[in-house]
Amino acid sequence: MSLFVPSDYFRLLRRDEIFPDPHRPLEVELGCGDGSFFLGMAAHHPERDFLGLERMLGRVEKTLKKIARAGLTNAKVLRLESAYSTAWLLPTASVSRLHLLCPDPWPKKKHVARRLVNQQEFLDGLSRILEPGTGEFLLKTDDAPYFEDALASMAARADFERLDWPEDAFFYPTTDFESHWLAMGRSIHRARWRRLP
Repeated sequence: MSLFVPSDYFRLLRRDEIFPDPHRPLEVELGCGDGSFFLGMAAHHPERDFLGLERMLGRVEKTLKKIARAGLTNAKVLRLESAYSTAWLLPTASVSRLHLLCPDPWPKKKHVARRLVNQQEFLDGLSRILEPGTGEFLLKTDDAPYFEDALASMAARADFERLDWPEDAFFYPTTDFESHWLAMGRSIHRARWRRLP
């Protein structure tokens, strides 16, 4: 079943509850939208497992249909809010990469605290779930203030180091939102961090 429904939403999951083989790398996309990015990754990397988080039911249903059509066994969707899942649900030291791509920028000044990168609970959860020494956090956004907030938040943490991210570093499909913004001539800001041991 491609829809992942935890048996308990109020405890930390075990890695093997999400996918059966805990030794395969697990990548997570927060706010997976129509699934274009993480399904592209799952098809390209059959040796890895991919979990997409999305709270909008319509998007979840579309993504589940795409998974079924593609016959992917290494892709699942969890319908749940990203900050809660990162802080309280996903297994400790289990995620090889976490992707946050074109998140809601919360552009109004009074809503800036709602940005994931400004939430201490999210940042602590991110540190907890990434594999120490190797786990990576990858961010893309078209919103310059959001990007600056992310850079400042991550620079203030002693448990992460920023990595280079050259254009051709590795296979990385575009999301539906990214394609939309690029077509409008917007710039995409990106950064990549590694969880220190």
